[in-house]
Amino acid sequence: MLPLQNSVLKQNLAYIKRLTLTIYHLTSVKIAVQHTSKPKMADPNPLLLQREYEAPKLVKQPPSLDDTIEQCIGNFGWTQFFQATLVSFAWFFDAQQTFISVFTDAEPKWHCTASLSNSTCKNICEISRDSWDWDLPAYTSIISEWSLECAGSIITGLPASSFFLGCLAGGFVLATLADSSLGRKNMLVLSCMFMSLTGILTALSTNVWMYTALRFISGFGRATIGTCALVLSTELVGKKWRGNVGIIGFICFTIGFLSLPGVAYLIRGSSWRLLYLWTCVPSAFYSVFLYFLVRESPRWLYVKGRKEEFAETLRSIAAPANQSSLTQSFFGRCVEWEEESQETDMYSAMKILLQKSWAFQRLMAVMVVAFGVGMIYYGMPLGLGNLDFDLYWSVTLNALSEFPASFLTFFLIEKLDRKVSVLGLALLSGICSVACVLVRWKMMQIGLELVSFFSACAAFDVVLIYTLELFPTCVRNSAVSMVRQALVFGGVFSPVLVAAGRKNGLLSYGVFGVTISVCGFFVVCLPETRGRTFCDTMDEEERKNDAIGNGVDNV
Repeated sequence: MLPLQNSVLKQNLAYIKRLTLTIYHLTSVKIAVQHTSKPKMADPNPLLLQREYEAPKLVKQPPSLDDTIEQCIGNFGWTQFFQATLVSFAWFFDAQQTFISVFTDAEPKWHCTASLSNSTCKNICEISRDSWDWDLPAYTSIISEWSLECAGSIITGLPASSFFLGCLAGGFVLATLADSSLGRKNMLVLSCMFMSLTGILTALSTNVWMYTALRFISGFGRATIGTCALVLSTELVGKKWRGNVGIIGFICFTIGFLSLPGVAYLIRGSSWRLLYLWTCVPSAFYSVFLYFLVRESPRWLYVKGRKEEFAETLRSIAAPANQSSLTQSFFGRCVEWEEESQETDMYSAMKILLQKSWAFQRLMAVMVVAFGVGMIYYGMPLGLGNLDFDLYWSVTLNALSEFPASFLTFFLIEKLDRKVSVLGLALLSGICSVACVLVRWKMMQIGLELVSFFSACAAFDVVLIYTLELFPTCVRNSAVSMVRQALVFGGVFSPVLVAAGRKNGLLSYGVFGVTISVCGFFVVCLPETRGRTFCDTMDEEERKNDAIGNGVDNV
């Protein structure tokens, strides 16, 4: 019996020893976990708690592109400010060529030279040519120089319409080059130079048909200026400054628009050709400076797999405090290059937009909204000659109204919900546009016209910023280009409606107001994007949309 008892005793002692070691181990782990994580409640499974606590340390996710760029250029430095401003200044020359026809194609004032009764001296086409004369020399406008005073609204409005048609054609042909092969910077430089040289040639026109053809070509080359300038300037800065930097371009556009009546007034009485030379020659020099002083978008370089240029660009535009961290190991921590984002097909971006149903639906909805906004935005300045106000003053007041619209958007873009803002501005612009032709008091009429144009300008700014946020980097430039095409498409109809509105105001301002109000409601089909970070690929955008749909996205 004794050996048996000794055996049982040894087993009990071994069991007690193992139990004691287990309790000691569990107690030590629990104390360590409490000391590290300080949980508020005791956990019955301390080993499991330890695993859950330590797991994030074992798996470290590489930084995304947005995180990488934000770490490099999140602090807005002088280099970024200079480059973003220089890029945005392209809008200045874009505005001049967009609205230059307000002065060059205007019908000059005239007076009777013979002793005709007041009832007879009303219609210039019903009296003999030797019975009347222009107030200014004939070469001040294409209407008077080429004797188009009785040619009809279709012929006189043809150059302006051909410019917008050229913008449409150029947008469809050139838009995707900035996303595919040329990039944002090269496309912007080429567009500015092409528009400038064509404008200089326009000053050499000898008849209305040559003039119309050159205006079409100018519009064709100019089509991508605003798009490339907006996309490039916002991709050179961190997400905190994107909305504000985008507004800089709109302010430059306003300044360019405002400069037109000043330049036109300084050379009043001179040939309309001088106006083209005064605006296009500086634009050509600007294109040269742009080529040598501005860097390509780091995001576009990343998407195209050009790693060395991507790293070099970030080093050149990063704030001084961040440049020391831009080592080779830093860039090595970036996510793997995605093969699907390195397409080389010229029209690959457009194909992606059409193939993805969610992207196509977004594009169509925002383009309809842009069409309504564009009809008023381009139409109202062209129709100022129909109002009983001095042309120089009325153009100046409309240009000045863009300033508060741009500054309002600049300061409130981070606080404004995109959908509500666009819809509210569209309705306000539409109501004021219709009311503009229903009132008879001149001061009230011009006041309503200015409010309508102001609202359209603000809607124009918000719609373009909204579009930037709706689409990822790989197709962003193409999407913004299509939206700008819709804006311009609204402008194509504007000269015809303005000509018809000389006899009945409802055919111009009335149609403008109804169109922008109806089109504005299509914004309800779009998601809200305020506060969201940029996505770079279609898959990333789809994952973010799925996360938002599941209610787990907080970005």
